[in-house]
Amino acid sequence: MKIMICLAALVAGLGPAAANVYIFRYGGHQSIFVVTPQGVIATDPISYLRPAKPYIDAIKSVTDKPVKYVIYSHHHYDHIAGGQLFKDLGATFIAHRRTKERLLELKKQNALLADVVIPDQVVDGNKKTIALGGTTLELNYVGRNHSDNSLVMRLPKEKLVFVVDFAPIEQVQFRNIPDNASPLEYIASLKKLASLDWERMIPGHPYAGGRLGTKKDVEDDIAYMEDLSAEVKKAADAGKCFDTAMKEVKLPKYEKWANYESGLPANVERFCYWWGRGY
Repeated sequence: MKIMICLAALVAGLGPAAANVYIFRYGGHQSIFVVTPQGVIATDPISYLRPAKPYIDAIKSVTDKPVKYVIYSHHHYDHIAGGQLFKDLGATFIAHRRTKERLLELKKQNALLADVVIPDQVVDGNKKTIALGGTTLELNYVGRNHSDNSLVMRLPKEKLVFVVDFAPIEQVQFRNIPDNASPLEYIASLKKLASLDWERMIPGHPYAGGRLGTKKDVEDDIAYMEDLSAEVKKAADAGKCFDTAMKEVKLPKYEKWANYESGLPANVERFCYWWGRGY
């Protein structure tokens, strides 16, 4: 596996077990693409208000094979809005069924989404498998978390997963955990992710200095969410939600994680909605 960083001529090898897998990093976002003898499987054309061409150039710098598939991790614009150039090259787009439903509605409302490609195929269930040139890529739906349509992309042979936004590495959850139904569903989805067979996790953002994630990182996310849930429930039962809980609830075990000071109060707010109001 290799990392290709836009605007910097850096390609770093990460071992022969995944020599056909590349990480494309563009600022604070990253995607993976897999090169096979029959073509390329790309993910998340991360180009909202950015040019998509650097991603395509990165692929062309390592192979002349065509991009056969583009897989969306979920529907949020910052990860998937730059697909039109890939579509122009003939790629087939795949996403969860609810991703397609969301994008069809959102494109009616937002002119900035002109380059968002509506998926050609959908995952309508918990799993879909893509096979190309001797490579197998599993698209797993593990439940609602950062969105109601997030897919875990698993390469069984390489023992890799590509996971976007819902399993941060050494970082508290994003703001008030938006686009989420129940925080308990979120925890359940993390447990399903941990139960899959993989060894290294490639995140959709370069957390913790850009390192890859491990099962322990996901287990730590679960522990954080469960600890947060328990503490906020105590605060809710004592009538402290929202403002008092947001000031008083602390989790010193995680104080060295990124965004702890700025993000914890908003995380508390989300659990206050759940334990204080039931939604």
